[in-house]
Amino acid sequence: MALRELRQSMLLVHTWTGVVMASVLIVVFWMGSLSVFDREIDRWMMPDTRIAAAPGPVSVERQVLPAVAVLAHGKALAEWSVFLQGPRSPVARLQIEALDGEELSRQIDPRSATLLPEAGSYGATSFFFPMHYRLHLSFAGIGYWVVGLASMAMLAALVSGVIIHARIFKDFFVFRPRKALQRSALDLHNVSGVLALPFHFMIVLSGLVILFSIYFPAGMHALYPGDRQGFLNEALSLYQRERSPEPGIVAMAPIDAMLDTARRAWGQGEPSYVRVRHPGNRNSYVEVSRATADRVSLDEQTIYFDGASGQVLKYVPLKPAAALQRYLSGMHFALFEHWPLRWLYCAAGLAGCVMLASGLILWSGKRAARHAKAGQRGARLVLAVACFSTTGLLIATLAMLVANRLLPAGLPDKALLEVLLFLLAWAGSGIWAGVALFWRRRPDAPWLPQAWCIAMLALAAPPLNWLSTGDFPWHAVLRGQPAVAVFDLALWLTAGLAAWAALRLRQHQRQAPRTGGAHA
Repeated sequence: MALRELRQSMLLVHTWTGVVMASVLIVVFWMGSLSVFDREIDRWMMPDTRIAAAPGPVSVERQVLPAVAVLAHGKALAEWSVFLQGPRSPVARLQIEALDGEELSRQIDPRSATLLPEAGSYGATSFFFPMHYRLHLSFAGIGYWVVGLASMAMLAALVSGVIIHARIFKDFFVFRPRKALQRSALDLHNVSGVLALPFHFMIVLSGLVILFSIYFPAGMHALYPGDRQGFLNEALSLYQRERSPEPGIVAMAPIDAMLDTARRAWGQGEPSYVRVRHPGNRNSYVEVSRATADRVSLDEQTIYFDGASGQVLKYVPLKPAAALQRYLSGMHFALFEHWPLRWLYCAAGLAGCVMLASGLILWSGKRAARHAKAGQRGARLVLAVACFSTTGLLIATLAMLVANRLLPAGLPDKALLEVLLFLLAWAGSGIWAGVALFWRRRPDAPWLPQAWCIAMLALAAPPLNWLSTGDFPWHAVLRGQPAVAVFDLALWLTAGLAAWAALRLRQHQRQAPRTGGAHA
């Protein structure tokens, strides 16, 4: 009896945390799944970055400094930094900040130390990835809090889901796609949830741990009242010093020698990030961070050098608590070079999207069936939101990719136009669902037409890429750009799955009589 009561109470927790937060979580999981391959998607969206990797070890003085001088164009700099090329990205990304506050960012061809043309796109790194953890809601950090609240709800839903699942292992093997939609949705919800359950626990918990200083600031404030940077300096072994007021230009010590010192300190590690603070100033210093492609942890083992002398200023290993936090962060971001595991991360993230979407469909169908008229509006609202956050999100993503290939490369504000088209397509899909469910005489969720829309957009994107760049799949592979060809194939796989889903929905609509509910 007690177990039954526990499961009943957990059913309420599971249902309502899912219904309230599922749409936010679908966006988070979808964008997170794309971010597993963000640099590969960048190469598809930014054709100028489809270059061969530079041979040999990285040389900042030969491959980066000439580009810094060109981008700075004689301005005095407060700092400059560069993300060096690596196994997944043949280009380097340079950022500078002038003393007058101007900030510029460009990509570098390391082979010639020249600046590449303006990317004309935010790509996955600067659009999909930030949307994963803050939804591009920057005001007062509200995006972090929305995602954090959704993550806590996800943990509650996962725990309660395990408790209410009396047949958790049996249901793992049960999927009946030819049954009624509600039965199929329940099977899909169970299978996708159980299949990736350990991943979902890990990814949600580690996501909260990454942003611990935002979500759990009490301990930090107790030990470092009003000094968040001081806490981070000690916890993560960071280092900072202010610019010297003394006039005059101080020559910079050879940065390549600093990189060699860092390599010896790391053993077999390679640098991935270099930042020079206060260049030319007496108090200039250089940060050199280690690449994390060869391990799970995101401990970058940053070494700080004096800019003028090249002497090491600080290199302190992380304390156990910080090392654990960096390890969990590495498990979440999956920046390590392990392609099978990266594909599993992507598949498990997509399974999370399926689990959440099928849960919304299941709830709205049950609600409509149990409360014939009173529950209809609530069920239709949830179903409209489900369309907006699932098929609508896919339509918006694919519309952005198609716009990326259709808009001319030199068009001013091309990146902003891509984002605008993403938002318009997403909002349009939500309006489409609302009209279909609330203003039609026979309300019905627009799954079928939106599935066909996804199929057409996904089918069109690869040919547009070929026509605009000449990188047909075989040509891309021969040029050493297999990621471009694989992404084209992934888009066509998406088109095939969407077309299959549309055909199944059409078959279901023909076989099943309309019930007047919004769950067909």
